[in-house]
Amino acid sequence: MFHTRRTDAVLLLVAIVWGSSYLAAKTATHALPVLVVLFARYAISAIACLALVAARRKERCTRDEVRAGAVLGITQAAVLVLETYGVAHTSAANAGLIISLTIVLTPLLDRTTDNGRLPPRFFAATGVCLLAVALLMSGNGFHTPGIGDLLMLAAAVVRAAHVALVGRLTKGRAVRPLQLTTVQTAVGSALFVVPAAGALPTLTRVDAAVWGQLVYLALFCSVFAFLAQTWAVQKSSASRASLLLGTEPVWAVVVGVCLGGEGLTVLAALGAALMVTGTYWGQHIERTHRTTHIEESPCRTTAPTSV
Repeated sequence: MFHTRRTDAVLLLVAIVWGSSYLAAKTATHALPVLVVLFARYAISAIACLALVAARRKERCTRDEVRAGAVLGITQAAVLVLETYGVAHTSAANAGLIISLTIVLTPLLDRTTDNGRLPPRFFAATGVCLLAVALLMSGNGFHTPGIGDLLMLAAAVVRAAHVALVGRLTKGRAVRPLQLTTVQTAVGSALFVVPAAGALPTLTRVDAAVWGQLVYLALFCSVFAFLAQTWAVQKSSASRASLLLGTEPVWAVVVGVCLGGEGLTVLAALGAALMVTGTYWGQHIERTHRTTHIEESPCRTTAPTSV
């Protein structure tokens, strides 16, 4: 139980960090081109990860880590491209709200567990989260979806596939989060260096505040979040992770209100409360379902299981 709560706490912290990332990314894209922001974010992340790996000389990347990291690096880069362009063309609050649809899509794509089909109540919990998203959108003046909103919707689909892939590519393999994240950030840096090359001189003309946002996006929203997400999915499941990460829009609204000067309506507050309720209910259902399956499994086999 302690390990489960620790895993949940880490995932919740990731959700808080990611919820704050939309305002930081939107502010950064006001001062810099989107591709430059993405390259700087990945490059700083890669340097930090390579430094950590270099400090542990005996822990170099394995073939499994390189292969999985290369695939996940591409999918993660796709998510960030869609998210960053999306948040540049919509509000930070809307971006955080729309991306939360990932919690509905991920369980449909998650095939990493042997626990059988999730009970209908799990999807009822995601329905509560969807209602929460609708209320949050209404509470923040969401109207006809624009290009930014559609890009965020596409980001939700790709992120769901990415979260499911993390579980699929790492389950049953000796894949370490740090090495996997290092490969992901190196792949992302390579993908963005050429498209951003022509605008890189703009980095020399921004102030310390913008650099602070880039460093925050790189070290906290990328390195820490990627490491924590990979570690937590390995300890839990992609479906469970998606529910806790689904509290991200609540934190996006909190950051928008406290730091971005956005208003908080009654509907937005109700939506935030429903989001917390839905995620807690859903992760409780998933945990009970997984625990029950594990306890029943030995009764269905007569052969001892090797460790």
